[in-house]
Amino acid sequence: MSLGDHLREFRRRLLIAAAALVVGMVAAFFFAERIIWAITEPIRIVAERRGDGADVGLMFDTVTSGFDLQIRIAFAVGLMVSAPVWLWQIWAFLMPGLTRKEVRYTIGFVAAAVPLFFAGAYFGWLVMPHLVELMAGFTPEGAANWYQAKYYYDFVLKLLLVVGVSFVTPVFLVALNLAGVMTGREIMKGWRIAIVIATVFAGAATPAADIVSMLVLAAILTVLFFAAAGLSMLFDRRRRKRDAALLGAPA
Repeated sequence: MSLGDHLREFRRRLLIAAAALVVGMVAAFFFAERIIWAITEPIRIVAERRGDGADVGLMFDTVTSGFDLQIRIAFAVGLMVSAPVWLWQIWAFLMPGLTRKEVRYTIGFVAAAVPLFFAGAYFGWLVMPHLVELMAGFTPEGAANWYQAKYYYDFVLKLLLVVGVSFVTPVFLVALNLAGVMTGREIMKGWRIAIVIATVFAGAATPAADIVSMLVLAAILTVLFFAAAGLSMLFDRRRRKRDAALLGAPA
């Protein structure tokens, strides 16, 4: 294909991806209020525990902030709902330039990364209410807990993204191994640092008083790291056997 054909192909697939995103956003917009109700459940719990619902709530401090919040939620949900379409468009655009081996690695990477990301996001969703309740406990007596809607949404979204991405990190380690950047032994040598990082991250992502959630998250991240290191060492062994067979083969 010529450069002009590539550009036209890119524009066509970009328009299809954008259309899928718009459709997903429109569909998600009708469920935005239900999603807001779900993510604000911790606020209602705090209100019940304090005994006065008037001093705890979600605050919309501008005329358009309510609409803005629903658009933000519609965009985030629409992006996830339309992911199969725009991911396929990206894949279809790049696939002609990939070798069969690269295609196989890419499929394996996506197949492992997507479930791990959603598993991490789900774990973040489970931790989020405890974190909100714990932080509300530091509010002085007589003070009010009015959470700015935009800030609260950003807090929830970033928490889910950070925990989700942390679950995908081992997949990137395996990808680096397949690319020849790091060997399995080099990855395994950093196990002490990995455990420390996993523990610190789990402590920062979970409430200090919720020791169980912290230990569970740290354990999951540690297991994923060792699984990535073990898989990388297995790939290294297969690579050495293949190289030895090629060197021992007759010319």
